[in-house]
Amino acid sequence: MAVLNKRQTNYPTRLSLVSSGYKKSQVTQIRLRIYIPKCYLQAPVISQLISAYGLVVNITRAMLQPNTDGEGCFDIELRGTVPQISSGLAYLESLNLRIMGKPNADGDHWFC
Repeated sequence: MAVLNKRQTNYPTRLSLVSSGYKKSQVTQIRLRIYIPKCYLQAPVISQLISAYGLVVNITRAMLQPNTDGEGCFDIELRGTVPQISSGLAYLESLNLRIMGKPNADGDHWFC
């Protein structure tokens, strides 16, 4: 089973994908909440996960206000191999985005 681990570092919290018993070519899925700051609201952040990292992205919720001065938020599901998901997470972290894993993958609610 693949899970997200939080490494003990300074903000932003670093996420790593830990797998037990997964082959590199086996497809897995994770759920995330990504906060997009104002400076990236017009950038193709999610599109980049698809085109550059070969991930299947399902946006399950988007919280964006038109002409907002604040950040936006996406709840997404990422599907791909463990190396693809790890690379996609590294990309998101390189943008210094706030990322939260979904701790209760079987439930319907996000716990912040």
